[in-house]
Amino acid sequence: MSIQTYELVSTTDNGVELISYVALPEDASDTNPAPGIMVAPEWWGVVDHPKTITENLAKAGYAAVAMDVYGEGKLTADAAMANMWMEQVLADQDMLMARCRLILNDFSSQLAVNGDNLGAIGYCFGGKVVLDMAREGMPLKAVASFHGNLAPKQPADNNFSAKVLIAHGADDSMVSMDAVADFKKEMDNAGADYTVDVYDNAKHGFTNPNADERAAKNDIDLGYNESAAKQSWENMLELMKANLG
Repeated sequence: MSIQTYELVSTTDNGVELISYVALPEDASDTNPAPGIMVAPEWWGVVDHPKTITENLAKAGYAAVAMDVYGEGKLTADAAMANMWMEQVLADQDMLMARCRLILNDFSSQLAVNGDNLGAIGYCFGGKVVLDMAREGMPLKAVASFHGNLAPKQPADNNFSAKVLIAHGADDSMVSMDAVADFKKEMDNAGADYTVDVYDNAKHGFTNPNADERAAKNDIDLGYNESAAKQSWENMLELMKANLG
């Protein structure tokens, strides 16, 4: 399927430009809007991998946007720089969520996007971002986290409405199984509808084909697992099909 792609620039109140990347199915239009999926990237920013994800979602029939939560389109392949940027935005949760809400509003108001039919997926740091968006009550019907940070800034309550899918690697040294257990308790306490899939022989970053290269360059414990990446993607598409159509 052919797709359309373009940059979506959202400007914050203090003038920071959030340069996100949109991919749309070719047949999406004001008379045939597509359900929308927000994509929150890993801590590297909107590099090629999240762009490819948005394009694959468009090929699957969804409007998708890779969110530039750092602002100004900042990208890096350096883990120390990525960690610094991530910590900066996590230190101001209100600002981070305001940026996500701004991108969501700008994206969902696009004529080719069905703003009443939204989901979100996130990777690593981005997994936390989309879960926190759902915890904040943003209008997301379904949320999927791939090897994501599951710890909440503010735990979900009984207003949490999104259906949730967690794809976690059994060998993830950055997000422990204890963290997964804590997340399950949080979701149970909120009465949320969620699924946790744990993939054997999968490390942090298991969906990213560049994970091994990034691991070697930065001396961090990442690894790509093709079978886990494929299965978790298919499970996510099932979640979105069931909840977004």
